[in-house]
Amino acid sequence: MQSPNTRPGRLGRPPRLSREAILVAAQRVLDEEGAEYLSMRRLARELSSTPMALYHHVRDKDELLMLLLDAYVRRIPRPDFADHPRERVVAGAQALHDILEDCPWGVEVLASDRFVSTSATWIVESIVDALVLCGLSPGDAVYAYRVIWCCLVGELTARPFRERTTPSADERRRGLEAVIDGLLSQNTA
Repeated sequence: MQSPNTRPGRLGRPPRLSREAILVAAQRVLDEEGAEYLSMRRLARELSSTPMALYHHVRDKDELLMLLLDAYVRRIPRPDFADHPRERVVAGAQALHDILEDCPWGVEVLASDRFVSTSATWIVESIVDALVLCGLSPGDAVYAYRVIWCCLVGELTARPFRERTTPSADERRRGLEAVIDGLLSQNTA
């Protein structure tokens, strides 16, 4: 028998919010309404909470989007990379393109330099490592990766403003290979 002075566990109302619940609700808003409608205020309404309560779990909307991007990247299977380094660069760039195409809101967050998607670092590392295996110095490989990143982001962000149709996967791959080949041809080592 318990004495009247002992308390069996924690009393009071259990917490309604958790980081996981916030992420699930944020993903639902993204899927149903789009990134332009996701705000901390909108998310708080979705969770029957206040915006300030959300800030106990995530710093801001950018961190929220980064967490969602990390969760997405963790769910996708990693591609099998070819043995040839140039093909690894192409495959890594294509994987990065596919992720950003599925999560277009991730481009703005990743471009801000405030956050790094820890779940996506394997893509960056595979591209940079393959560029080094192609003969580029580590510094030139990082530069080449940044050029590839800018090309991918440019293609994805310009897409809604084009009057003509979106390039096919073959056209996009041909363009990506041309950029990669141009970067590799500058190798003087």
